[in-house]
Amino acid sequence: MRRPRARSLRTTSAAALSVLVLGVTGLAAAPANAAATGYAALGDSYSSGVGSGSYISSSGDCEQSTLAYAYLWQKANKPSSFDFAACSGATTSDVLSSQLSGLNSSTGLVSISIGGNDAGFSDTMETCVLDGTSSCLSAVATAENFATTQLPAKLAAVYAAIRKDAPNAHVVVLDYPHLYQVPGDCLFGISDTSRNAINGAADTLDSVIDTQATAAGFTFADVRSAFNNHEICSDSAWLHSTTLPIDESYHPTSTGQADGYLPVFTAAAG
Repeated sequence: MRRPRARSLRTTSAAALSVLVLGVTGLAAAPANAAATGYAALGDSYSSGVGSGSYISSSGDCEQSTLAYAYLWQKANKPSSFDFAACSGATTSDVLSSQLSGLNSSTGLVSISIGGNDAGFSDTMETCVLDGTSSCLSAVATAENFATTQLPAKLAAVYAAIRKDAPNAHVVVLDYPHLYQVPGDCLFGISDTSRNAINGAADTLDSVIDTQATAAGFTFADVRSAFNNHEICSDSAWLHSTTLPIDESYHPTSTGQADGYLPVFTAAAG
């Protein structure tokens, strides 16, 4: 996945949006009519919509898609403003440096998926595909070690910054699906041992995200069940395997965004 260059797309329209205002303590106020509030979509390629096509030309290497769950949600719900800052290749540092300027006291809803690039998702998958099972297991172990030892502080810093810049927002933190159905119907490619290890790494990463999101008083939205039986090697995959363009590999298809991520986010957004 490429590093982010372009930043965001904003659209505005007048409508009503029911938002749950959640404080840093995790104590929730009653839902209110929040027609004056906006929605900000932050994070990495899973939120920008890489793999779903229909990319917005002005988003450049961020590869923001009109078929991403965030874009689909704002199209259906018409928040007062939409700050589409999610960007392909983004890390926690990128969120802090280039994705928060659209947040303010009028932001009523924020979504974010982040952490996969910090943990080396792209490099790990490259190793697993090209270098065999032993190298794959080593790369996965390195990624898991980073996720458990270094990622928590990075996520905590991002979540604290979001709360500071959007004090009235209900923040939904989404995670990552399992990539593979094991056993599945893939006759070629990496071994089932590698596939199981990669799924295990997703569980480790998602657990860290869950813990930090909950500690911040945010809503954790788990997509793994939504993608059950729709992983790579299933009969109805919602994720790309190795494909061209290469940066779409191991990302949700348009169906994965619409039928996987979107319902989970919609339920969590309230």
